[in-house]
Amino acid sequence: MAQVRRFRPEDLGDLYRVCLETGDAGNDATALHDDPDLLGHVYVGAYARFQPDLAFVLEDEEGVGGYVLGALDTVAFEARLDDEWWPPLRRRYPLPAGGTEHDAFLVHLIHTPHRRSGRLLETHPSHLHIDMVERCQGAGHGRRLMATLLDALRAAGSPGVHLGVSTRNERAIGFYRHLGFEELDADELSLTFGRTP
Repeated sequence: MAQVRRFRPEDLGDLYRVCLETGDAGNDATALHDDPDLLGHVYVGAYARFQPDLAFVLEDEEGVGGYVLGALDTVAFEARLDDEWWPPLRRRYPLPAGGTEHDAFLVHLIHTPHRRSGRLLETHPSHLHIDMVERCQGAGHGRRLMATLLDALRAAGSPGVHLGVSTRNERAIGFYRHLGFEELDADELSLTFGRTP
């Protein structure tokens, strides 16, 4: 029986692994990267370090198979990353980037992080990331993870939360719509969804 529980520091390696195994629009991205930690550095590590109260994991008999990570105040979170998270990573991964094209893209993100628009953040100041490996999908675990984080965001006073998803990840898009998320923005590569917690 899979359980949803709070993140513990010893889970960090497992969260990086799940991020890599779901990093290609929900599919395993291991073969796309020379550096298996880059995806985790961009999409996991800072949440575990700076917002552990909004980090939850899904664990079954095989170990950690999923997570949901949130930031209550995106603007404040991004400012803290600019001060404390990105500088050492920029020294570790200087430009021009080496490795695969996927590694190079992530190194570019480390040096030029994506920012959400101010208008979106007025109504949906929080954001989240959720990922689950294939064995954990389709059994209601994603709904449980999401409910746990949304409850925590609501208790913390968040008026709205948003997330981004690749346009190639049709399964995730359907999942978010089923949970009541509405499309707020779109470009050719990604969609932004939001809802109140």
